[in-house]
Amino acid sequence: MKAGIVGLPNVGKSTLFNCLSNAKAQSANFPFCTIEPNIGVVNVPDPRLSKLEELVVPERVLPATVEIVDIAGLVKGASKGEGLGNQFLGNIRECNAIIHVLRCFDNDNIIHVDGNVNPIRDKETIDIELQLKDLETVEKRLEKVKKAAKTGNKEAQAEADLLERIRVTLLEGKSARVVEAKNQDEEELLEDFQLITTKPVLYVCNVDEGAAVNGNDYVVKVKELVKDENAEVIVLAVGTEADIMELETYEERQMFLEDLGLEEPGVSKLIRSAYKLLNLQTYFTAGVKEVRAWTIKVGDTAPQAAGVIHSDFEKGFIRAEVIGYDDYVTFGSEAKVKEAGKLRVEGKEYIVKDGDVMHFRFNV
Repeated sequence: MKAGIVGLPNVGKSTLFNCLSNAKAQSANFPFCTIEPNIGVVNVPDPRLSKLEELVVPERVLPATVEIVDIAGLVKGASKGEGLGNQFLGNIRECNAIIHVLRCFDNDNIIHVDGNVNPIRDKETIDIELQLKDLETVEKRLEKVKKAAKTGNKEAQAEADLLERIRVTLLEGKSARVVEAKNQDEEELLEDFQLITTKPVLYVCNVDEGAAVNGNDYVVKVKELVKDENAEVIVLAVGTEADIMELETYEERQMFLEDLGLEEPGVSKLIRSAYKLLNLQTYFTAGVKEVRAWTIKVGDTAPQAAGVIHSDFEKGFIRAEVIGYDDYVTFGSEAKVKEAGKLRVEGKEYIVKDGDVMHFRFNV
C-alpha cells in the first residue's frame, strides 16, 4: 500500500519527500530507507510503541511503515502526454492514495509555472488532468460494455449504468470519488475500474513559517473548496520542516518546534494521516525479543492479521490471545493482564481493533 505525492512543479513536493526521508526528526528509532530514487519506506510515528517498549524492555523495536512515492510534477496537458504526463499518470495509478501538495506561500524567488500563486487554480489544473484521463478510460470501457448490454446481459447493463453515472460526473468537472456505489456489486466494480480520481486524497497546504500554526488566507480558500470532498487538509511549512531536519539533536529540534508553537514535526502528522488515508491500522506483538507494530487493513480478521506475520499463521490459525492496548498499559504486563482476567481469546471471526496486542496460536 503506497501513497503518491502529487502537485505542479515547484510547489514543494521533493522538499516534502526529502523531509520524510530524513525521518530522524521524529526520534532515533525512526529511520528511513529508499527502495528506488523516488520511493521511500517511512516509519509511522506511534507513541504507543514507545510505551510498550518502556513496559516490555525488548531487544529490538520495529515500527509500522508506509510507502511514499515522489511523483514527477504534472503540467497542463498531462492527460495528452505533455511533460512527463504518461509517466506521471502511470505512477499515480499504481498508488493507493494521493497526497496533493498545494503551494500556499508567496516567494518571488521561487517561480510558479503559471506566473502567480493560486492554489485553487493549481488544484483544478491537476484535477482536470486526472479527470480527463479517467474520462478516456470510462468512455473506452463504456463502448465495450454497451455492446454486451444490448444483448440483455444484466451484469453488463448494471456496469453500463454505473459507467454512465461516472462519465456524467467527470464531464461536470467532478472527481469519480463523489459517485456513490448503490450496492456491493457497484463497490467492487468501482475498485475494478482502477480510476485515478476514486483514490482517497489528502491535501497538504505548503505555507511559510509564519503560517505554520494557524494557516493563512490561501489555506482558508482551499478548505472551503474541498469541504464536500470528504478529504483531510493539513497545513505544513515544508521549508521550515526541512530546516528542522538539519538540526543534529532531538533536543535542538524540540526547541525549534516549541519556538514555532508546534508540538511535533508536521511530517509526523502527515505520515499518520497517509496511513489512515490508506485505510490501514496497527496491531502489536510484544515480547522480550521484540516489540513490533504490524500493519493491516481496517476490518481485517484475526487470521488475516496473523497472515501478515507469516502465511502459515493464517492457514493454521487456531485462536488469538488479545489484550487491548489500554489494558496492557493500565496493568503494566501480560501476566498482570491475565491475573485481572482482561486477556481475551478470540476466534476466526474476530475483527482486529487498532492497538490490539496479540499472540497467535496456530498449527500447520
